[in-house]
Amino acid sequence: MVETVIAKIARREKAAAAPESAAAASAPDRILQEAERVFASFGYDGASMRQIADAAGVPVALLSYHFGSKDGLYRAVFYRRVPAIVEQRLAGLSIAMSEADLDRRLELVVKAMVMPMLRLRARDKDPSLGRLLAHETTDPNCESRGIIRDMIDPIAQKLLAALASALPGRSARDIRWAYQFMLGALVFVMADNGRIARLSGGLCRPEDEEGAVAHMVAFLTGGLRFGTPVPGPGSLKKAPAQTPSRKRTRKKASRH
Repeated sequence: MVETVIAKIARREKAAAAPESAAAASAPDRILQEAERVFASFGYDGASMRQIADAAGVPVALLSYHFGSKDGLYRAVFYRRVPAIVEQRLAGLSIAMSEADLDRRLELVVKAMVMPMLRLRARDKDPSLGRLLAHETTDPNCESRGIIRDMIDPIAQKLLAALASALPGRSARDIRWAYQFMLGALVFVMADNGRIARLSGGLCRPEDEEGAVAHMVAFLTGGLRFGTPVPGPGSLKKAPAQTPSRKRTRKKASRH
């Protein structure tokens, strides 16, 4: 039932030239919009169905009618958002992998990762999606729900493979740590509530899609190209001490 509701909403959003206002949205639309904000603010465990119903201006029973349970509603929020991100990332990766120049390919892979989410952040002018993803990826119960594993990990594996193809010679460990740092930077910018605007005196804003993409792609691409760790003193393996050969030992013995 959840998938059917989300499919209907997705078709309406795709057909509409402009996003619907909250007032004009249907009850399921409003519920999902407000559920995203409430879950983003309080996390799965901290949010209640009553809070979401009040925010959406509907009876609590309507949440159960459309989505079955709190878990069903939570998953529906992700089903509403994540497929579009995955689709855009796949399109970006297809373009990146057709690029023979590895420097250019690397830049396109980074763009394929960050642009879909930054575009949503700029369009919505709302940090809820980034905060929601941050909550879910750091929640101790994330693995048992399997939302990140099932919906996002498959495209993450494709991104990892694309990064490896653009950075031949890098170890699998380097690539995976790099992806983790990229993800952290992206989610932090997505979840920003205004701190960067305050620190910059208004010069930098996550809603500035063009500026956010340009700076993030340049920063992440530079880190990927030149960010290999320098081995510390303790990480250099000492050469094993040479043991005298049997022949040399015999010669020494024969002199005495």
